[in-house]
Amino acid sequence: MEVKNSLTHTTLTVRDCTRVDGGHFLLSLSNIGGTTSIPVNVKVLDRPGPLDGPLKVKIVSAEKCNLHWNPPLNDGGASVSHFVIEKRETSRVTWTAVEPHVEAVSYKVTKLVPGKEYIFRIAAVNKFVKVSEAPLPPGKITFSDATCNSGRLSWEKPDHDGGSKITRYIVEMQAKGDDTWTICSETRALEVTINGLARGKEYFFRVSAVNEKGKSEPKTLLAPVTINDTSAEPVMNLLSNTFSVKAGNDLKIDVPFKGVPQPTVAWKKEGNLLKETSRVNVYTSDTSSQMIIKDATRIDAGMYEVTLANSVGSASAEIFVNVFERPGPPCDLSLDEVSADFMSLSWQPPHYTGGCQISNYVVEKRDTGSTIWQTVSATVARTSIKISRLTQGNEYQFRIALFSAPSETTGPVTVQHDVEPPKITVEDKFRQVVVVKAGDLLRIDADISGRPNPTVFWLKNGRNIGTKGRVEITATKTHTSLLIRESVRKDSGQYTLTLQNTGGTISKAITCKVLDRPGPPAGPLEVSGLSAEKCTLSWGPPHETGGAEIMYYIVEKCETSRVAWILVYGDMMATTCKITKLLKGNEYLFRVKAVNKYGEGETLESEPIKAVDPFTIPSAPTDVEVTSATRDTMTISWKRPDTDGGSRISGYIIEKREKQGVRWVRVNKKPVYDLRVKASCLHEGCEYEFRVFAENAGGLSEPSLPCSLTLAEDPKFLPSPPAKPTIIDSSKSSITLSIARLLWSAEVIISRSSCQEPLFLIFISCCAEK
Repeated sequence: MEVKNSLTHTTLTVRDCTRVDGGHFLLSLSNIGGTTSIPVNVKVLDRPGPLDGPLKVKIVSAEKCNLHWNPPLNDGGASVSHFVIEKRETSRVTWTAVEPHVEAVSYKVTKLVPGKEYIFRIAAVNKFVKVSEAPLPPGKITFSDATCNSGRLSWEKPDHDGGSKITRYIVEMQAKGDDTWTICSETRALEVTINGLARGKEYFFRVSAVNEKGKSEPKTLLAPVTINDTSAEPVMNLLSNTFSVKAGNDLKIDVPFKGVPQPTVAWKKEGNLLKETSRVNVYTSDTSSQMIIKDATRIDAGMYEVTLANSVGSASAEIFVNVFERPGPPCDLSLDEVSADFMSLSWQPPHYTGGCQISNYVVEKRDTGSTIWQTVSATVARTSIKISRLTQGNEYQFRIALFSAPSETTGPVTVQHDVEPPKITVEDKFRQVVVVKAGDLLRIDADISGRPNPTVFWLKNGRNIGTKGRVEITATKTHTSLLIRESVRKDSGQYTLTLQNTGGTISKAITCKVLDRPGPPAGPLEVSGLSAEKCTLSWGPPHETGGAEIMYYIVEKCETSRVAWILVYGDMMATTCKITKLLKGNEYLFRVKAVNKYGEGETLESEPIKAVDPFTIPSAPTDVEVTSATRDTMTISWKRPDTDGGSRISGYIIEKREKQGVRWVRVNKKPVYDLRVKASCLHEGCEYEFRVFAENAGGLSEPSLPCSLTLAEDPKFLPSPPAKPTIIDSSKSSITLSIARLLWSAEVIISRSSCQEPLFLIFISCCAEK
């Protein structure tokens, strides 16, 4: 704690406070005028402490068990909202989420693999904690590219990041004999170049990973590194300095070399730096430099020079390239002599011979009346010929063609004892597929011979193998070996040992197979049949099985707002599965990994998807009207919505409102399926309006337009015709009639027709009896 006072102010500072720093503080001030005090309550909020007591495992079976625990004594100043449960197989180092949100203090764990041994852990969560931990240490560390004062350190990512992103790596070094570690670099990459090292000293190095929860345990380089200035002048192994190629073909000139430090390579043609084009390119690796000429032409012929240089020295070699192509035509064809049965022809050699000497000429003739050329002679060595056996009076045409040869023969050559073709001898086990388990040493040995000593090349799948990191190549006059330490799945393939000297070239292919965990399933991880509560995942088997049969797949899901993955299926045999119990509106990620007998493979992850239904709410119903009304009931009808939103209409909801009211009141408790409904329990004399909602799987539609106001009263009709009347009384001018429940009074008017019969017209006024 630190207290600072001034004339008008006082400050109490508690740095890096913890829960124990909370409590009641009392500030007291006193002078000659008196004393005053003010209390201050301080509450330090933190994540919860560990659970109280042991984690109990009960009712254990082959595939499930029950966990029981007590809440933490220290809740961090806020109530515990839930618990996070994780599990880990004792043979692995990574933790897998079992359930990220458990509110009770017990849980039933299912989908365990029979025969496996598990460890469980539980963390309490309140609103001040994010569930994560320090990461695991980085993977294997490698030191390379050493010079007299520097070197390059590289490492692999940790197997688990602790639940949050790795923010940086801390690199430390320690000189042999020293007790302290010194931070020499902090980086986000997986490699760093360390400068300022002392020549001849031995150093230890270690690397730690850091995330938001802290630093991992350090990973230390297995053996100390001695800093030495190793150097050697460049040496190239060029077997021949003359190359020939036919026009239109490709030419590749490979110049193997060695040198420390790495030499620079320069190519020249006719004394000038070689200009690379779309046809002419130079590719340089750590051990060789290749010049490739595509579709060679006459202009590519000439003298080339390759130069190697480093800080120790330099070396150069001249290379002659000859391009063979068809020669030009003979020229100056002339007719020297003509007689009745022979002719003499002569000509000059072509100006361009195509890079070769002319071997012979071909002379052909044709009658002017024919289209067929006939060979006169195909072996003319000179530039003249006498053609006989011609027909007198016929007219002839002649033409000359020629053949060129690559060069003159060297004559017979006898192989002397100082040249011996290279030879490769390997053990029987290398004649079959070489199988190793991931992490083990992959070693290929071969006995070699040849005179002069052959140059050794190791290739993998047709490409040169560099001697960096895990790979080491050794070669002597009689033996060569290839060593790959801590082999991984990508080291599988065909390795080719090639020997080359002036006696010839020989190669031996050896197939190696590294057994490992499988690669990721073939993607993409497709999500189909998506709704608010479920979806279907599908994927393909992994292209790389790790050399063993895929036993099953593990399927997990994760809400994008959380950091923990939840196990969905732990033993899925198919390449498709159905995911249920999704929360509507939440965004999810899914991932799948294959499992073989060597362990769990790499994961294939989906794109984020949101759990929503593929349909919408329907449109509002139309034409709402009241078709009949009484003093306490009304019948309402309407028409279907224009669109159902992609889901069948499951019912209708009707609401009413009085003329003077502001609230709409629901008429029907359950959705109705007809297009009309009878509203009851209305108040006589009140005016009502109605509106209708349509409902589907997506929910309720917008309300329809309300119908016009309608008065709750009985309908009014004209009375029915009276029944047959009964005469009660009569006089000269009137009669009295009686009808059930009606009183009738009529006035009788008597008149006479032409036949003198009396005619009665009765005018009756009637009213209902009250």
